[in-house]
Amino acid sequence: NAQGHFVSECQINGVPLKFIVDTGATTVALNSGDARFAKIDYKRGEPIQISTANGVVSAYRVTIASLKIGAITLNQVEASVLEGGSPPLVLLGMSALSRLDMQRQDIAMTLTKKY
Repeated sequence: NAQGHFVSECQINGVPLKFIVDTGATTVALNSGDARFAKIDYKRGEPIQISTANGVVSAYRVTIASLKIGAITLNQVEASVLEGGSPPLVLLGMSALSRLDMQRQDIAMTLTKKY
């Protein structure tokens, strides 16, 4: 995008959502509205405290059954759900990115499944 971020669409449990690549995020992170939309019962997850750019916040550790990016499908992906509307886009963090190879050329990034 214009700010130099890599943004695209993904599907979480078959539900389309926008994501941003965030190598600084430990896990995939999404807000509670997106989690409900993707049929994630996040309140059954483990309550945790996480450090964000805006300080320490409460969240829930969950496992996403299916995360699809283009033709790539990742199963059983660790994620964090934050109450409220932040982050505004799904953060594609290292719990997913560590399972992918990232190749950047100019303004394009190509993700390929490792395993």
